[in-house]
Amino acid sequence: MLRRAPAVTMNADLVAEPSRRPRPWHRVLYVQVLLAIGLGIVVGALWPAFGKSLKPLGDAFINLVKMLISPIIFCTVVHGIASLGDLRKLGRIGGKTLLYFEIVSTFALLIGLVVVNVVKPGAGFNIDPATLDPGLARTYADPAHTLTAVDFFLNVIPKTFFGAFVTGDLLQVLLVAILVAFAIAGLGERGQPLLHVIEYGSQIFFGVMKLVVKAAPIGAFGAMGFTIGSYGLGALNKLAVLMVSFYAAAILFVVVVLGAIAWFSGFSIFRFIGYIKEELFLVLGTSSSETALPGLIEKMQRLGCARSTVGLVIPTGYSFNLDGTNIYMTMAAVFLAQATNTPLDLKHQLSLLVIAMITSKGASGVTGAGFVTLAATLTAVPSVPLASLALLVGIDRFMSEARALTNLIGNGVATVVISRWENEVTPQQLKQNLMHPPRPAPPGLSPGRS
Repeated sequence: MLRRAPAVTMNADLVAEPSRRPRPWHRVLYVQVLLAIGLGIVVGALWPAFGKSLKPLGDAFINLVKMLISPIIFCTVVHGIASLGDLRKLGRIGGKTLLYFEIVSTFALLIGLVVVNVVKPGAGFNIDPATLDPGLARTYADPAHTLTAVDFFLNVIPKTFFGAFVTGDLLQVLLVAILVAFAIAGLGERGQPLLHVIEYGSQIFFGVMKLVVKAAPIGAFGAMGFTIGSYGLGALNKLAVLMVSFYAAAILFVVVVLGAIAWFSGFSIFRFIGYIKEELFLVLGTSSSETALPGLIEKMQRLGCARSTVGLVIPTGYSFNLDGTNIYMTMAAVFLAQATNTPLDLKHQLSLLVIAMITSKGASGVTGAGFVTLAATLTAVPSVPLASLALLVGIDRFMSEARALTNLIGNGVATVVISRWENEVTPQQLKQNLMHPPRPAPPGLSPGRS
């Protein structure tokens, strides 16, 4: 069995942030992204046609990031698992991770159901589904029809080895990475050179990502300008109660559920949110949690989490731990039932919860995936008219931001919690690193432990 790769890794605890002059505010990435978001809102509101034309800027940035996601995930997972050296520990971490995901996802679904039943944002709409355009809903429902259990499991297996990297399906990349990791581990000492190649390949892709992220303000400006220019601020007013309820439910979940989990694990959820603020603003500007995935991986390793844990929990969480998407699906489905006067008793809502728990698996962090999984959920709950999806098309872009932000925070917390369970980092180390964030490791070194 392989021993962990020597020399090329270092403990993030040894890379403490020294006192140094702060960077000028205008050079801080999250400030630039925040200003770009504000500028995009102004441009989209005052010049809608020009705002719509900015769509290629946002799309180009997201495509650049997606281009790097697959190789980064592959290298991270392969190196983390192959250098672990103890496959029993791998099984233990995997089991804890899946158990954690299922429990927390259930809480997210339940919070969505409770909030939508208490607030009743769809009551009084009295929408006749026959008056809605079925074509809008069909756009999302058609791909959702393929989300059967058999198709889901078959889709995890790519048609070719490199097919996973071409399609960018994270579950396929994860499967290929796990198989390659076990193959390298089986080579014993002969696999060490391959492990070093994977390590240095990871450094290259992270280096490219750091260059790409510098363009984040441009991408955020284009994405927000297009959103406001296409739908206008008026789209926020029409379904404001649902949007406010959804954002409130997401905040409630983060503060109460994730906050309690963080407290029991020895760290503050608010300090953690401050630690990943750059990634959160990046997600806010692009409405996609995938854009922040590489940064989240690097920061979790700098926080003290073992690389093997980070490499297993975060990629898996992007398919199996989408807390924001879970909240959205239950709230949106019940909202549509309320708006169309479709009766849903407790039995039907619990059935909806179980179905949503299944259909949410495998949804990626890209914009619109939550809408597709909602369509898949409604096809399995025929009592709610599928055509009613048209009610949400105009505001889904705004809702996707809260989904992506909640997903990102949830996966970050999950990684730290699993690391705490494995005694990889102490509460004292977490507190120190969250108060004084470690700086990135010098070139040639990789933060975190294997």
